[in-house]
Formats: sequence, structure tokens, C-alpha cells
Amino acid sequence: MNTIEIESLTKNFGKFNAVDDISFNVEEGEIFGFLGPNGAGKSTTMMILTTLLKPTSGRALVAGFDVVSQAKKVRENIGFVQQEIAVDEYLTGRENLILQGRLNHIPSNLIDERIDQVLDLIELVEKQNETVDTYSGGMRKRLDLAGGLLHRPRVLFLDEPTVGLDIQTRRKIWDYIKKIHKEFNMTIFVSTHYMEEADNLCDRIGIIDYGKIQVIDSPQVLKNKLGNEIITFKILEDVSKTNLLSELKAIQLVKDITTKDDQVTVFASNGTELIPMIFQIASNLQIKIISISLTQPTLDDVFISYTGHELRDENAKYNQKIQYAKMRRWRD
Repeated sequence: MNTIEIESLTKNFGKFNAVDDISFNVEEGEIFGFLGPNGAGKSTTMMILTTLLKPTSGRALVAGFDVVSQAKKVRENIGFVQQEIAVDEYLTGRENLILQGRLNHIPSNLIDERIDQVLDLIELVEKQNETVDTYSGGMRKRLDLAGGLLHRPRVLFLDEPTVGLDIQTRRKIWDYIKKIHKEFNMTIFVSTHYMEEADNLCDRIGIIDYGKIQVIDSPQVLKNKLGNEIITFKILEDVSKTNLLSELKAIQLVKDITTKDDQVTVFASNGTELIPMIFQIASNLQIKIISISLTQPTLDDVFISYTGHELRDENAKYNQKIQYAKMRRWRD
């Protein structure tokens, strides 16, 4: 059963296509990761799914309700934790949750029990009566997560849940998200630009770039499709790679090849067996290999394979920032 269904969803801001005719489903009870660089369309899609923006065209159902015609029903069935931490630092942790409970119209006879439960889940029981201005960044994020759980939503949306946190705190937040998922068997939709986060948390991921879905599958399947191992080697810049690449692609062990300047990356099913072949082909073509390495595939490699650039590629990042700024000006 699908908890989220998206069909030909498009959102334009003037001539800028923030979301460009995307279609996919999220299954009930899974953690789905929406992976892409800043400005790729992640937040715009999430804002549509949480009824904060109306699509230009297409259709989206969340918990069985249309995000446009049944927006109130959608809001009753979702929790949304934004990228910016939305807690009042002058209130205590418990007071923040009481406020959230009232905003979500939780019956007064249930609020205390719900708050006790989520405070225990995120391990903030001992800090609940202290003001939030004494909390660390990780504690504030945990409290923010708790606020999104009080009304027991069917779907929890997390927009860049660990951005700005150090790696240790980030890993702790991942553990709490997993606990939440296990405790409530909740569908969780996570947008992120951290590859390790998507790999660690998600049952499936969708890679989005320039508003278009590039691929959707489990992290492991996507990595396996590239091959079991990755060989990266460098040659002299002024040497033609045409014949070298042609001969490498003809080898059965080779799954895919990407190049950037003097660097060649080969995705292979057996890197140990392939490396001597690479040296032999290069020697026959009188091409000198300067360095070579053998590694396991990561989601970074998957992203490069499907988009043609790194997640933090500076040119792509710069262009996307310009586009995102245009989108914000149009919206404002």
C-alpha cells in the first residue's frame, strides 16, 4: 500500500521549473530518502506534499488525501519537522511540547501521556523542565522531532533533519529517527543532501537533480548496479583517452565508466581481476598510468553516475543557488 502517491507533479516559478513532471510512490511504513543538492527541488516537493505550496500541475496524495482539494485532511495526518529548528528557547522542553499539543488539537486528557512518551523516546526526560536556551543543538533537534510526533501522524516529513549539526550529533539523530520509525511503524519522508545519511537511514531513495527524478531504488541496489568495486586511475592530461575507453568498455567485467579531466573511474564486478587488464591496455596504447586505486561504491558514485556531476560540484551548486534565489523572489 502506498502512503504517498505522486503523478506528473510540476511546480513552476515563472520560467523556472523547480519540480519538473515527477512521478513516484512511497510505501506505507518505509523510510524514503529524497536525495539531491540544494536547489534540486527537494524542499519544493516537500512543501507541496505538506500543503504549504500548490502545484502548477499534476497530482499528489498523502495518506490517501489530495494535497490540494483535501489539504486539511492531509495536515491532520502528517507531521512536519522543518530544516530550521522551530522551538521556543525561552520555554522549557515540556512547555514547548504542551504548546505543540494544543496547536495540534490533542485532547487535554491525552497531552501529558503523549508528552511523557515522546520525551522518553528522545531521552529528554531529565531536561524537560529546563529552558531550551540551555539545550545543545542536538537536543533542540530531538525536541523538534518530538513535536512532530505528538499527534501520531501517519507520515512524518523531515526536511534536512541534521543540517548544521556535527557528525557525532548527526549520527545520534539518525538513531532517534530509527527509534521513532520502529516505535510507531511510521512512514518517514526525509529530504537530505548528505549521502551517508541517506545510506544509513533509508529503505529507498530517490535522486532528484534540476527538478527531475533521476532514479529510485534502495541504496544497496543502486550501488550494486554500478558493480562491486570501483577502480579510479589518472593518466597524463594531454593523452587521448578515446581508444583506452573504447577497449575498456568492451570488457565484460566493466559495468560503467566516467571521466573527469585526467581521471577515469571504472565500475566493475571484479576490480582485482580488471586492474592488470587496465595496465596491459594502457601499455599497448603507450599511455602512462600515474596512480590507481580500488574502492567499494558509495552513494556519491551513484549520484555521479546518474547526474554526471558530484553532489557538491561547484558549477552546479552555483547555478542551482541562482535558480533557487529566483524561485524565492517569485514566491515572496
